[in-house]
Amino acid sequence: MPEGAGIFVIILLAVVVFYLLRAIRMVPQGFHYTVERFGKYVHTLEPGLGLIVPFIDRIGHKVNMMERVMPVPSQEVITRDNAMVTVDGVAFFQVLNAARAAYEVHDVENAIVNMVMTNIRTVMGSMELDSLLSQRDQINHALLGVVDQATQPWGVKMTRIEIKDINPPRDLVDSMARQMKAERDKRAAILEAEGLRNAAILKAEGEKQSVVLEAEGRREAAFREAEARERAAEAEAKATTMVSEAIAKGNVQAINYFVANNYVKALESLARSPNQKVLMMPLDTSSVLGSIGGIAEIAKEAFGGSSAPEAPRRPPRSTP
Repeated sequence: MPEGAGIFVIILLAVVVFYLLRAIRMVPQGFHYTVERFGKYVHTLEPGLGLIVPFIDRIGHKVNMMERVMPVPSQEVITRDNAMVTVDGVAFFQVLNAARAAYEVHDVENAIVNMVMTNIRTVMGSMELDSLLSQRDQINHALLGVVDQATQPWGVKMTRIEIKDINPPRDLVDSMARQMKAERDKRAAILEAEGLRNAAILKAEGEKQSVVLEAEGRREAAFREAEARERAAEAEAKATTMVSEAIAKGNVQAINYFVANNYVKALESLARSPNQKVLMMPLDTSSVLGSIGGIAEIAKEAFGGSSAPEAPRRPPRSTP
């Protein structure tokens, strides 16, 4: 082979190798490369081995497609009730469309940071301080919705926005501490008052139940007493009926019973008199004993018993 032909072959091989090196692009995992032809976007190279036209195409942007975290610088925010607070946070985002992220916005990270900071002032500035400190989840949700909608044309998905710190001024913190202490003292006083009221209610309820039970006891006692009097009256009426029937039949013992019963009752009333100190009793004892004997005879007849046989009389002694 002539020397000139060998040189040409070597030069041709070098050109081919150089051409291949310019045409082959290795895209790492988690990245997308945009391809520009004469300065205009053509297509996107995904992870792996890609080919471009040397000297005509070139790699425009190497876009990170992984989810990234980005700190949000602290800033001062004036709330709706004119309280000044210092707020910072953190944002998580992921690029879904490499071409939009590369060509629809310049410096997508800086744009997202400014978007988040602006919306933090908008959302938190429309809230009062108490709501700002107690509703952090609602703030994060509102920020995520607003910023995600604003970054959709850039091919970016906001996955999470978190407010890290909310720092009110020192004097405002001291005022909040005093307010919290006063609120707790108020709740303690209310609980103590409610306890005293419940105790008074329970005491009154117990007294009421005691009075009710006492009244029910008196009513039951009166009922029992009335029932006893009624039964005594029935017994008295029955006894009077028996005596009346015995008198109608001509029984002398019944008359003696009736007289003796009234006689004894009169003596009992006289003895129970509070003004009576001395009781004079010029009484005929034999009459009373006779009446009692009449009562015994009536009882024997009422219960079907027979009177005791008379003792045999002794025959009179003969005089000498």
